[in-house]
Amino acid sequence: PMEMLLLGAGGCTSFDVIAILKKSRQAVSDCYVEIEAERAETDPKVFTKIHMHFVVKGRDIKPEVVEKAIKLSAEKYCSASIMLGATAAMTHDFEVVQE
Repeated sequence: PMEMLLLGAGGCTSFDVIAILKKSRQAVSDCYVEIEAERAETDPKVFTKIHMHFVVKGRDIKPEVVEKAIKLSAEKYCSASIMLGATAAMTHDFEVVQE
């Protein structure tokens, strides 16, 4: 069940990032996030570290726009990520694959 929380956060933030990129007129063809997490060793074994690696594919994608979209999602729009960030150290990075 804990993995489902990560899947929910990944889906939520990916949706935000795609929407922000499209509003920024970026030609996105695909976006996904790979998530790695660590949990506490004692009960209730909450997440202590979460890292999200975004892969954004498209044509003429500007890395600075991707960075801004991820930041907006993480800090303002994605309630799932913000909630998990209350107990876990959240980090993000990304790569752009030009097509």
